[in-house]
Amino acid sequence: MPSPLGEFLAHSRSRVDPSTVGIERGGRRRVPGLRREEVAARADVSVDYYTRLEQGREVSPSPAVAESIGRALALDEHGIAHLYRLAGLTPTRGEATPATVDPRLHALLAEWREHPAVILGHAFDVLDTNPLGEALFLGFPQSRNMLASLFVDPTARDLYADWEQIAESTIAGFRLLESAQPRDPRIVELRDGLLASSAEFRSYWNEHRVQGRRLEVKRFAHPLVGDMTLSIHSFDVRAAPGQELVVYRAEPGTVSARRLGRLRASLDRPSG
Repeated sequence: MPSPLGEFLAHSRSRVDPSTVGIERGGRRRVPGLRREEVAARADVSVDYYTRLEQGREVSPSPAVAESIGRALALDEHGIAHLYRLAGLTPTRGEATPATVDPRLHALLAEWREHPAVILGHAFDVLDTNPLGEALFLGFPQSRNMLASLFVDPTARDLYADWEQIAESTIAGFRLLESAQPRDPRIVELRDGLLASSAEFRSYWNEHRVQGRRLEVKRFAHPLVGDMTLSIHSFDVRAAPGQELVVYRAEPGTVSARRLGRLRASLDRPSG
């Protein structure tokens, strides 16, 4: 039975275009991506050994072999780090991440009016927002978790103009977190809950994609002010490891900036 490492290797192999790593296609291929023997040759390991890795009969490659296989599969630094963790070559993180926001940061966030901003926990839970961030995401009507909302909140599909791309990117980032903290209660709860409740999540999850760098731009189809393209800027919260401040910004002078200004102005209007 394939191991998590074997499944990751097999899916990674299937996504490599032979021409991008200097291998001529040479006729019809029965499987997408590279053949096992091609990966083995590029990694300088035997075909039998690499096959045993994919099939789960071998799960403990040396650091040198893991590095060589990662390069053979054209993995980036995040993919290789993920491979190392699956092979048990790097320690997993065990420390608890604070689930509350420092009161001083909360006060600063509340005073920040120009740009939507949110503070995320280690499992993409929304721990805090400023008023404009709350308005941008429509108050998070179904879930205050950035990953879960994509699959349990119907309004998310309308809010994000590029829903599929965002879903794929968010899950790929979450898989990196999950491999680094496989026993974290919140990560396990979120993963298992979505695997049980969402066929779409299961489909994306089973692709075994990993991605360290998130999207730099998101396009919103906001029901109150219209379409906006906002850049994304992320900062680690040094006082609370695992927390992240995410700020959304519109390029000055653009239609998006004007529409974000209208959303900001709507917060000053008296309700009712």
